[in-house]
Amino acid sequence: MSMHELKYDIEFNQRLLEEFYDSYDEELEMELDDLRFDDTEINSVQKRDWRKQYFRELLRLQGELVKLQEWVMHNGHRLVVIFEGRDAAGKGGVIKRITQRLNPRTCRVAALPAPNDRERTQWYFQRYIAHLPAAGEMVLFDRSWYNRAGVEKVMGFCSDAEYEEFFRSVPEFEKMLTRSGIQIIKYWFSITDDEQELRFLSRIHDPLKQWKLSPMDLESRRRWEDYTEAKEIMLARTHIPEAPWWVVQGVDKKKARLNCINHLLQQVSYEEGPNNLIALPPRKHNPNYSRTPVPQSMVVPEIF
Repeated sequence: MSMHELKYDIEFNQRLLEEFYDSYDEELEMELDDLRFDDTEINSVQKRDWRKQYFRELLRLQGELVKLQEWVMHNGHRLVVIFEGRDAAGKGGVIKRITQRLNPRTCRVAALPAPNDRERTQWYFQRYIAHLPAAGEMVLFDRSWYNRAGVEKVMGFCSDAEYEEFFRSVPEFEKMLTRSGIQIIKYWFSITDDEQELRFLSRIHDPLKQWKLSPMDLESRRRWEDYTEAKEIMLARTHIPEAPWWVVQGVDKKKARLNCINHLLQQVSYEEGPNNLIALPPRKHNPNYSRTPVPQSMVVPEIF
């Protein structure tokens, strides 16, 4: 093996390792970083500084998301955020960071499975309507009605007539939603061919992430160019003033998360509500109260 090939293998393995780490929760990432940055190389110092900045900015933006949610709830706003992109483009990662510190009662994720036999006979948009927000709610679509313009078109799951009818209907459908007071924000996560290959390999070699791979994902990898063409047509034909598309550069996952959340916050004219201090009421003490001991057989063993 030549020195060039050895250097490439080392860099690739390091990048693959970073991909493994990146998929875990923020707290675990920070623990792993302590191990990764024990050496004194300048490159590691730079990475450590960047990741500190990333966590600091993420927490700041998540604080703003909490304010946004409070404003949405207080004002009865209805917000739909659509996340589209190729498989492994990072949609799930940014959705996780958005919802991580929000109230799940009024901010929920809609990730619909493939339609069943009954749903295939319905009006195409019908199964999505049930997931639209009521007043004071935010709904994040992890893929959406744009499946017809992407996977269904590329994989042949819809006819040419259904495909064209979708493009005739979707602008009117979204205009109707916005006229009713629902705000729609649409994001496309863009990654390179090489980056998707790396992320797929990461999933293949990581037993904690293999569940993310499906036969459809593998087939989508083979049809990269078909998906590219379908994406370009979709963006061109459904980019409307009432619900424009926004493209997120997703090769660097952490930058993509920060950029997307920061942009999302700018799309809603929210204001910080009054800072109502919460007072913890004093606990009542009953002199006749006696706590019943829990049988030891019911206690979970303290292994750790």
